[in-house]
Amino acid sequence: MPDHRLHYEEIPEGLNWETPGITVTEAHVLAFAGLTGDFYDLHVDDDYARSLGYPTKVAHGLLGLALADGLKNRSSVQLAAIVSLGWRWSFTGPILPGDRISATIRVTARRETKRPERGIVTLDLDLRNQRGETVQRGENDMMVHRRPG
Repeated sequence: MPDHRLHYEEIPEGLNWETPGITVTEAHVLAFAGLTGDFYDLHVDDDYARSLGYPTKVAHGLLGLALADGLKNRSSVQLAAIVSLGWRWSFTGPILPGDRISATIRVTARRETKRPERGIVTLDLDLRNQRGETVQRGENDMMVHRRPG
């Protein structure tokens, strides 16, 4: 079968694309709390969140990062990824239940590795809500395959 994913030599610096979106639900927030054990009041108690000036509970920052990674993997541009090597990430605004988030992704760097069948690309991600407000942003270093031969 043909492999339509982009391999290292096919990923230029400056390549950019948009991901699809996802609407964050209260079920996402509560399931993430259960999965991680993070039941901090801001994430599960509407009254507490309102006392801090938010209209409702706020999604976990790490849930936003996890959803950004999932959106990246569901996007129309597919990289021949091997493994994620690291994230440098900032939580710049709240993600609320009902928000629809999506990301813009841009390749900002490429470098070769000691192994000739692999390369590393750095992706810049800007995660925005339905109002176009950046709620999280950062970089992801990914090891990707090269095409054989």
